[in-house]
Amino acid sequence: MDLVHRRTVGPDRKRVVSADIAALPGATREWLGAHGFGVLDEARWLRALTHGSFNGTVSVKSGQESAGDYQRLEFLGDRVLGLAVASWLYRAGDSPEGQLSQRLNALVSGATCARIARTIGLPDHIRLGKQAREDGGADSDNILGDVMEALIGACFLEHGYDRARDIVYDLWAKELAGNAGKAKHPKSALQEWAAHNKRAMPAYSVVDRSGPDHAMRFTVEVTIPSLGSARGTATSKSEAEKCAAEAFLEEFG
Repeated sequence: MDLVHRRTVGPDRKRVVSADIAALPGATREWLGAHGFGVLDEARWLRALTHGSFNGTVSVKSGQESAGDYQRLEFLGDRVLGLAVASWLYRAGDSPEGQLSQRLNALVSGATCARIARTIGLPDHIRLGKQAREDGGADSDNILGDVMEALIGACFLEHGYDRARDIVYDLWAKELAGNAGKAKHPKSALQEWAAHNKRAMPAYSVVDRSGPDHAMRFTVEVTIPSLGSARGTATSKSEAEKCAAEAFLEEFG
């Protein structure tokens, strides 16, 4: 891939390609522009689209950005996406915190990000190593979801929060207007929440049984290690688990 050094300065904008950084393909630049991202620093967008398996990355030079991979931008974009969606949900109604958390987790999940990535044609622009591509990396929910978040992170750095938020609202429009996370069982919602926040999976245990056989009441405790626990009581074990999951999301979600 050709290496270039180019700087074009307009009235109030600039376009940069750092020395020793591969140029962003023209088709990818046009694709990014068509979806509102707007490329200024090509190296940043290359990094957002580059998986760790890609063999064409370059070393970091003083004062310059490496092509690198998307992990740091994905970390940032995940937070920008979460704030944008949380703000939208807060303004959209008066749902309690537990329901807001349930919807938020569904809307920013890796599966949702990957679904949107496919809709806009992202798989065609990901830079993958040969083996990763042959193994189906371009259609991996994990990779697509991460790269989608990396693009949001890159947009935030180049254009600020308002632009990144508006792109999220545009790309997520159908998801936000749909039923994602609205009717999910509390146990499933809690499991998704734990996965999204990189926590251990919730563990349920019966801590009390009381009452006669025909009117037994169960108290179940759900625990996520290093975070906390919550309890729920009901006339069946499964219903008590549901109540415990709801209580946990209300307190920690």
